[in-house]
Formats: sequence, structure tokens, C-alpha cells
Amino acid sequence: MSAVAEPAALGIPEGLFVDGAWEPAAPGATFTVEDPATGETIATVADAGPEDGVRALEAAVAAQPAWAATAPRERSELLRRAFEAIHAERDRIARLITLEMGKPLAEAHAEIDYGAEFFRWYAEEAVRHQGDNRLSPDGASRLLVARRPVGPCLLITPWNFPLAMATRKVGAALAAGCTVVLKPAAQTPLTTLVVTDLLRRAGLPAGVVNVVTTKDAGGVCEPLLADGRIRKLSFTGSTPVGRHLISLCGPQVVRPSMELGGNAPFIVLADADVDRAVDGAMIAKMRNIGQACTAANRFLVEAPVAEEFTAKLTERMGALRLGHGLEPETEVGPLIDEAASRRLTGLIEDAVARGATVRTGGGPVDGPGHFFAPTVLDGVDPDARVAREEIFGPVAPVITVADADEAIRRANDTEYGLVSYLYTRDTERALRLAAALETGMVGLNRGLVSNAAAPFGGIKHSGLGREGGREGIDDYLDIQYVSLDA
Repeated sequence: MSAVAEPAALGIPEGLFVDGAWEPAAPGATFTVEDPATGETIATVADAGPEDGVRALEAAVAAQPAWAATAPRERSELLRRAFEAIHAERDRIARLITLEMGKPLAEAHAEIDYGAEFFRWYAEEAVRHQGDNRLSPDGASRLLVARRPVGPCLLITPWNFPLAMATRKVGAALAAGCTVVLKPAAQTPLTTLVVTDLLRRAGLPAGVVNVVTTKDAGGVCEPLLADGRIRKLSFTGSTPVGRHLISLCGPQVVRPSMELGGNAPFIVLADADVDRAVDGAMIAKMRNIGQACTAANRFLVEAPVAEEFTAKLTERMGALRLGHGLEPETEVGPLIDEAASRRLTGLIEDAVARGATVRTGGGPVDGPGHFFAPTVLDGVDPDARVAREEIFGPVAPVITVADADEAIRRANDTEYGLVSYLYTRDTERALRLAAALETGMVGLNRGLVSNAAAPFGGIKHSGLGREGGREGIDDYLDIQYVSLDA
């Protein structure tokens, strides 16, 4: 797990990006970004204050009329150029993602493929969100329905997918004709800064995208929501923070989109192809080191195949190679910080105290960085914390169930409703059970659901609205209806 860092070659823009220009940080107003694999500083970035957020908002408000009036084809071509620029810089950006977030380099490249696709997808959607012309049922009037940009948006992104979460929001906003104030996570702001500069170089007009990096998210974002000029908030992060932000949207009737926490059930029925299920489990559990809202959180396995599945999953998890993400043999990188490691340790201790068995792993790994051994727990009590809370790490709790009915009941017994995974050979049964699952997305015999062309999002306490797909642009558009005589 040796340190592999090259900050001098990262090419990270300095300062805040406001009204089309990079502004240097105020004296003393900076914070450091660390490599979670080593604890070493990668870079120092500007630490915005409330007044910086207001300046960014003012730039976005000033740019809104012209950007809304910009031809859809021009907006489309800007996003297409940005898509191509990301791919032209893919190796540099992938190394940066790995350095600041910790994921293995191969996964960083996969994030680039996924994240850049949002710019290409929304480049295509920018010219498609048209209204329509209808005749009223009584034939007396004509109904003109137009879709137009909602206005300046505040976009708040998480640390775990620093490129994809930014492009997913920014792409939709720009395609719709909205201007943006973007606040990236303090743990991983560097990728966002680089992508923003690629947008600038691709011809982004001044004020259309403004980026404020800060350690004081509440101090910067809450005044913007209270200001009255932000018309939409898009947030990806934890459910508790999402609830708080929704409450702040109320007074100014800001439209919220929320992609929040998950507690994804991974159901393996007795007729499943167990080897295929284990392959899917490794993707659903270990993508991004388990630090994803879509990560499989509870493995609900029907009794006849429970031991076979658990044994094979244990073998695969125990064989994973930990290390710095830039080392080619690495399969699992570090957790984002020490707090994440302590939390996982507490979840495992609670499960063991309730009767669970540790089949492999079980705790943090000695040495520099925030490494945690991939862990499989067997015989987990359904009421254990590890089965009720979002894990966000490489821990796989297995719960044996008697039949499909119990699996569905336990799968739905949570406040969350983001994604489910279901493995069975019976297609008709699979579709019937998928309809019974209370989640916004379902992976049928598949451990990966993320796709720029699909509507990503959850129900219940997992969120509001959708990102990606044809539906992803909808929350950035208002509808106006004009009535006139036929």
C-alpha cells in the first residue's frame, strides 16, 4: 500500500470559478484535500464563504436570460465538446479520481465512461425537450404547451463519484437552459474543478456554471436557498441531510430533487444460478469499495442455496487485493476517511453481538490509509444495525430466508427504496416479484443498474425525482400552457 502521488502533474485549476474566471482564494481561506490511501496532502483549494456563494449566485442569475435564450443546438454542441474533452483527458482525470477518492484506477476509468456519457446523453436531449400543440376535447380552443428552463440551480454533489455526480446534474441543467451554482464535496473537489475547466475551454459562457469549494457547506448553501433567486436544488447524499435541505426549500418554494440513501436488498432464490449471483454480488457490493448508494446492503438468500452462496461469496471477498488505487494489482482501495472505518467496525461488532459469524475480514487493516478488509457476515439478525442502516463499505451481511415471500417482505421492511437486486431463473416470476419490490430500480440477474440512458432514483426516503434517461431533464423545466381559440 505504498503512496503513489504526483500532485505537480494534476493540472488542477486554482481558486473558485465565478462568472467565467478562476479567482484565487482569499488569504487563509483554503483547505487541503488528502489521499485516503496515505493521508498525504494532494492539493490545497479555496474555502468559500457565504459571500462567495452569493457572488456565484449573482453570476448565475445574470447569465440566466441569455443562456435560456441560447439555441438548443448550441447548448447541445457545448456538451458534446465537453464529452469529447473528458475522454481526451481520461488518463489524467482517472488518476485524479483515484488519488482524491481512493477507488482503483480501473474503476476510475469506468466512472469516466459512465460520467462523460451524461454530457453526451444530454447533448442529445437538449434538442428534444419540445412542447406540443393540442386541440381541446370540445374543439373550441387550442392548447399550446411549452417547456422552458426553471432558472438558476444549486447543485450539491457527494464525494464517492466526483465526476459522474457532477456531470449527471450539470449536463441536465445546461441542456435545459439553466445556469448553475455547483458545490462539490469537500473530500473530493479536484475532479470537479478539472471538469469545470474543460467546460470553460469548450466554450462555456461566463456565469453559466459557477463552482464554490468549501468546508462549510451549510454556511454557503443555506443562504442561497433562502435568497429567493435559486429555483431548483439537486442534492445527492445522505437521507438526514436531504431531509434538512427539503425543509429549507419550503419557504421559497424551491424545487428539490433528492438522490438519498439506500438499503439495497440482494435476493437470491433457490432456483438462481448461484455462480452468476455471486458474480453479480461482487459488482453490487464492491463497486466503489462498497461506498455507493446502490451497493447491495443485505443479502437475502433462500435456505436451499444459502450455504453455497455464502461460501462462494466468502472465497471471492477474501481473495480481493487491497492497495493504493494507482497500483495495477489493486482491487480494493481505502475507505474515504477514519470515521467511515470506525462506523463499519461498530456495525460488525453489533452484528456479532447478535449472533452473526464473521466468515472473512472483520475489521480495519493496519498501516497507513483507511483500509478495511472485505467482510462477509453469516447468520445476521434482521434487526442488527448492519441490516437496518446503510453500510457504505465492503461488508456483506447474509440473511437466510425461508422462501420468496419472506425475501420480499424483508426487502421492503425499510424506510429506503432506491434499488433491489433479484436472482432467479424464472423470468415470469422475476417480473412479478420485481413489481412487488418497493424500490425505484431493480436489477434482474444483474449487479449493476447505473446507466446514463436510464432514470436513476428511488422512492420512500431514498429520494425525489430522477436523474438520467429521458426523465432526467424534467425537473429542470417548467411547463407553460397557453390557450387560444381554435
